[in-house]
Amino acid sequence: MADVHSKETRSYNMSRIKGKDTKPELLVRKFLHSKGFRFKLHDKKLAGKPDIVLPKYKTIINIHGCFWHGHEGCRYHVIPKTKTEWWLQKINGTKVRDKENLLKLTQDGWKVLTIFECELKANSRDLTYDKILKFIHSGNTSN
Repeated sequence: MADVHSKETRSYNMSRIKGKDTKPELLVRKFLHSKGFRFKLHDKKLAGKPDIVLPKYKTIINIHGCFWHGHEGCRYHVIPKTKTEWWLQKINGTKVRDKENLLKLTQDGWKVLTIFECELKANSRDLTYDKILKFIHSGNTSN
């Protein structure tokens, strides 16, 4: 099946996809700041450059896009019908990297919480915020 966009249009669309300061990330950052938490962003010293680092609580919060990180069972994780093999390799590579980074961080004593973008949709956002607060104040080591 051919792509519905020209090569130039597809290239332009893909160039507009951000890796930092995404809407889900900004929602969590704004929430944490409103609750008085202070944090670092994309700390290059840590495995995978985590999205949000709360050093005082030895906690990391990663906000993953459902498509890019292969969120199983999610309606936003749809494998494209063009270049399917390539996309599967790309997404599976991201999942492997995520697991490796999680292992490194937990071995270094960090608590790591992963939030997917679908958990920050308007209908479930408050539950996710509660989950974040409980996680920060708990003794859990990963999620």
